[in-house]
Amino acid sequence: MDIIGHLARTVTPAVLGDNHNPQNESLLKQFYALFAAKLSDNDTFNRLGTQEINREDLGLFDRLWTDETQKSNIANELAAHNNVDVISVKGLLASAAPLAFNEIKSLAGGTPIPQFLRDNLSSFRDHIPAWATAVLPAGLLGAGAAGAHALNANAATGAAVTPTAAHANTAGHRISDTTSNAPLQREEKEGGGFLKALLPIIGLIILAALAWALLKGCQKDPAPVASPEQTVQQPAETAGAGDVELDPAVLTLATGEGNDLYACRISAGNDELGNTVTNAVKDVFGADADNCRAEVYSNFATDMPAAAHLGAILPLIKDTPNANVIFEGNDVRIDAPDQAQLDKLVADIKAAAPDLNVIAAGPLDLDAEIEQSIADSTAAINNLGDNPDPRDVARALSLQVINFAVDKSDIPEANKAVLDRAVEVMKNVPEMELMILGHTDSDGDDAYNKDLSQRRADAVKDYLVSKGADASKLMTKGMGETDPIATNETDNGKFRNRRIEFTVYDETAMGTEEIEVTQDTANVVEADDMEVTTETEAQ
Repeated sequence: MDIIGHLARTVTPAVLGDNHNPQNESLLKQFYALFAAKLSDNDTFNRLGTQEINREDLGLFDRLWTDETQKSNIANELAAHNNVDVISVKGLLASAAPLAFNEIKSLAGGTPIPQFLRDNLSSFRDHIPAWATAVLPAGLLGAGAAGAHALNANAATGAAVTPTAAHANTAGHRISDTTSNAPLQREEKEGGGFLKALLPIIGLIILAALAWALLKGCQKDPAPVASPEQTVQQPAETAGAGDVELDPAVLTLATGEGNDLYACRISAGNDELGNTVTNAVKDVFGADADNCRAEVYSNFATDMPAAAHLGAILPLIKDTPNANVIFEGNDVRIDAPDQAQLDKLVADIKAAAPDLNVIAAGPLDLDAEIEQSIADSTAAINNLGDNPDPRDVARALSLQVINFAVDKSDIPEANKAVLDRAVEVMKNVPEMELMILGHTDSDGDDAYNKDLSQRRADAVKDYLVSKGADASKLMTKGMGETDPIATNETDNGKFRNRRIEFTVYDETAMGTEEIEVTQDTANVVEADDMEVTTETEAQ
């Protein structure tokens, strides 16, 4: 993993804006390496506590380097080596630190950031400047490149060399091209009898390192001694559910006429990814993101390839009115009513994230969408098992498109087999209580849409009950056009907004005494009080 390259692609454009030049770009690469080395120290990282660090936290750099002399040294050295004035350097570092932190956090996934960075030392160590030892905790990178750099830096300042640093150059790690071996010879002379006394210990360390190298097959670039254990354990930790194929994490969002966030949904495999994506949306859209709904399910992936690029991509989306964007796996599907704006957004996102597959939405193929949705829903229901999680049942049901005829609420024949199968599953989960929500697009007036969505939700309940479902376990609500998941300015967006949505009734959020089990609970149940799954689309 090329951490520095990744940060250069994602953070640097956000920090520099239109002020790109080789000096600033080089300066930031050096800082990223310094920043990563600092965060790899457990004590330094733990000092941050459990605080949430957003992308606008301009005080992060000052909290990491509390020593004023060290901060001054960093700014002065970066300024001198890159021919940039000190004031500008301080501003760049303040802006880059929180952005780089969040990108590194996204890359780390569920791995603690210090461990992640130590495991990936080789991706940033050669970018650490020779002078960096003076501003990093002593022995921070052990026998890594920083130890070698320390020899150079300490020689220049007349500082004493530690045994760890002396050993670092013998351990086989490649050091920066700017590092000379001459300081090592000079420091050895200055070490005198102290160094000689340590020679037996150093010899034992070298022998141990050679033995490990033989066991590893003479690696070209061996890891620190602690890494083998981590390397062995990591696959077991990331294996997750074994052979179970996880659904890719999904982020869907839509913009309004202005720069507002019109709709937002996140489906992730754990809270950490959900929070990471939510925070990225908040950093760009501000208070509009408060309505961004995050759903966590074990069958979703705990990583999202696009997460590392959101800082660069989301501002592009924000600048495009009435856009619809879906991040799913490596795919980014984009829809917008204006073809020129759509083409520009596709091109800009491809440039910002060349490793993602960016796709412009084509004309709506209604029949194909319906057929695929029913197939997906059927497969999901058949894979539920004997005693499924009610949330998984709701989600499986919500995958299907129920294509009601215009101004009608009759259940289409194509959906009946899916609903029949769902009733069989419901009978095996007697404690499950479902809410059926009807939704429409924005065509027509509010009152009409609410009534239509209620009739359709009731029709779905009536059909399920007719096939043997317990009526007391099913509730309905017509939402009308109030809860869109896509723009209403395109055919594709309207299609996605016309939907039936199954959710699990959350008794912890609202007492059962608040629910009168009838065909119409519109005056009793509010959407914010429910635990929501994904959607079923409907005409």
